[in-house]
Amino acid sequence: MKDTMAASSDRIMLGPLVAAIDQGTSSTRFLVFNAKTAELLSHHQVEIKQSFPKEGWVEEDPKEILHSVYECMERTCEKMTQLNIDISNIKAIGVTNQRETTLIWDKMTGEPLYNAIVWLDLRTQSTVERLISKTPGRNKNHLKHKTGLPISTYFSAVKLRWLLDNVPEVREAVQSDRAMFGTVDSWLIWSLTGGKSGGVHCTDVTNASRTMLFNIHTMDWDPELCQYFDIPMEILPKVRSSSEIYGLMKSGSLTGVPISGCLGDQSAALVGQMCFQDGQAKNTYGTGCFLLRNTGLKPVMSEHGLLTTVAYKLGRDKPACYALEGSVAIAGAVVQWLKDNLGIVQSSTEIENLAATVGTSYGCYFVPAFSGLYAPYWEPSARGIICGLTQFTNRNHLAFAALEAVCFQTREILDAMNQDSGIPLTQLQVDGGMTSNRLLMQLQADILCIPVVKPSMPETTALGAAMAAGAAEGVSVWSLRPEDLSAVTSEKFEPQINPEESEFRYARWKKAVQKAMNWETTEPITNGNGETSIFSSVPMGFYILGSMFMLIGAKYITG
Repeated sequence: MKDTMAASSDRIMLGPLVAAIDQGTSSTRFLVFNAKTAELLSHHQVEIKQSFPKEGWVEEDPKEILHSVYECMERTCEKMTQLNIDISNIKAIGVTNQRETTLIWDKMTGEPLYNAIVWLDLRTQSTVERLISKTPGRNKNHLKHKTGLPISTYFSAVKLRWLLDNVPEVREAVQSDRAMFGTVDSWLIWSLTGGKSGGVHCTDVTNASRTMLFNIHTMDWDPELCQYFDIPMEILPKVRSSSEIYGLMKSGSLTGVPISGCLGDQSAALVGQMCFQDGQAKNTYGTGCFLLRNTGLKPVMSEHGLLTTVAYKLGRDKPACYALEGSVAIAGAVVQWLKDNLGIVQSSTEIENLAATVGTSYGCYFVPAFSGLYAPYWEPSARGIICGLTQFTNRNHLAFAALEAVCFQTREILDAMNQDSGIPLTQLQVDGGMTSNRLLMQLQADILCIPVVKPSMPETTALGAAMAAGAAEGVSVWSLRPEDLSAVTSEKFEPQINPEESEFRYARWKKAVQKAMNWETTEPITNGNGETSIFSSVPMGFYILGSMFMLIGAKYITG
């Protein structure tokens, strides 16, 4: 009897709870936080399968993504019940998601019309080249004054353009007014709030600002941008703030709970790290690597290859805040590549041990430009390269070089950010899955020559979404006033090598980056079936043509 009373009093003591759906590139998670203390109470995670139908293509199954969300929700609710925590205390749900990933579905059937095209996907390279070629002076920054973004394979509009050009089912659905477009947040919110039976078709300002169809000044879809990409505006979701009630859960254990927060994953991490002041910054180490610096109420345009993006808008009547962003495509994905493609490691955690056994790359440099290079270069023709190899190089050195690559790429975007702002960061706040790698964190401090500060609760992305949901009008269980925010405990990594050595290694890295540039042509030549020809690679084309001329010449001489 005493145990039962203790359990029930524990439940009362917890007070209101807020949950977050964290739908990332490689996994989905559902996490539940205490709204008063920001303590993580329970969570569940499910891996997401990526498919690579052709070279450079990256897709995910929208139904698998949705199913993984329901599975994580139900498993977490079961775990909480086992912990004697009453799930009826969950007052709101926030959504945070991989950004730019593009989905299109049939609003009558609720069925996806194609797989989700993931942000990393490179199939739109020729689409991008075509779009840039019709700008004055072939300028990839032609739309930057409205969008804050360069024309790149990274963003949703070009992926959507590809779907309209290449998938008959998508074209037909658009023509018959059955198509809905959305990023992952829109797909999830529409599905969870009823789907074809009255689901809410919306997105938030942070996700919208990554499509290239959104004007970051007017804070709405821009008719001229939609015309430029030839995208019908009727298929776009309604743009809302990052913190308001969008709709209610319509099925599962949490039926009736409002979904009231929505932030793209990098914006959510900025909120979760409490970077609410102009000049505060964070770096998230996930599949990619993303450094965001809060620039306050006005968008700052970068002169050094960074993006201007919407950081958050925490309420319908609240002002939007902006950020400068440095985006790196491949961070944690390089470890995945070493594991899945080369078999060098069996698990992601093993790379730290391998690298630690040598403590150096022994002059080996790894530029993981698998999807071209993002910030600060925006060079889609770059490809991955490993250089500086000798007979002495082994898999341990390669593991070390892979970790260093993440740190060097962060140094590049930090340098760009310091140049744009004129005020160098004195320390770097970090979060994301890779921050559990202590060697990586120490390497990062050494390469940046500033301290790296890691919060003891690493789930800052989900925390940011939960904060936005809990603070929404009509929920109001989480205060975002500075005096009410929980103090964050953290660990600091101080630089341990001299700056001269750091600069030497960084200079060698820059040299390696130059070797990776201009590897592929940007305009693939197809063979009529949509398949890329071997002649789309300029080096391969010259090699084959050269070989043919040599053979003809030899035959002529001997003939």
